[in-house]
Amino acid sequence: MQRVLVTGGNRGLGLEFVRQLLARGDRVYAACRHPGRTLALTELAGAYPGHLVVLPLEVDKERSIAELARETAALTDALDVLINNAGMLVSGERFGTLAAKSLSETFSANVIGPVLVTQALAPLLEKSGGGKVLNITSILGSITDTEAFGTPSYAISKAALNMATRQLALELGPRGVTVVCAHPGWVKTDMGGAGATLSPQASIAGLLRVLDAIKPTAAGTFVDYRGHKLPW
Repeated sequence: MQRVLVTGGNRGLGLEFVRQLLARGDRVYAACRHPGRTLALTELAGAYPGHLVVLPLEVDKERSIAELARETAALTDALDVLINNAGMLVSGERFGTLAAKSLSETFSANVIGPVLVTQALAPLLEKSGGGKVLNITSILGSITDTEAFGTPSYAISKAALNMATRQLALELGPRGVTVVCAHPGWVKTDMGGAGATLSPQASIAGLLRVLDAIKPTAAGTFVDYRGHKLPW
């Protein structure tokens, strides 16, 4: 049984991570903005007694991140896995009408949040004797593969998250914590939209296989849900 913390665990990919992790017997800490409003997580907690704890987290607030670390440390002496899944996408952005607020808020949620959450939980990950961090990124953050202007706040932030992954991997690798980033595919969620080609179930099953197979030598890599390396 692994001890896994998932940010943004109340919906979309995060909720599917929680479902599949619980189904295979792991102990899950699901962090989200409003724990009291998450009916799906409440039902899962009832279905898997003693295996799911729902914790509050505003990923763009330092105080909330610090409180998450304190609460998690009170519940467990170590974490085996951190999945930085929480994020945001501003739809309908067009050049000429870009707003500083959209860029700033997206960067805060998609880059600053994962970096600070990883920093805050690093002591617990180190205590596991082989901790792993999985940053959920996107192929839209690939500089090499970008051929058109689109979703700029999201794409720019995911490119930055990829760099953050490399930085964190170099810092935490010597401490026994392996950090990678993974593209989940184009998934049928509120963010991905109805036209997406992949189900949440298939995406997360693939990402968990990737996660389980991660070795320290893979630190700092950028892969997709099938484990294929992607261009930076």
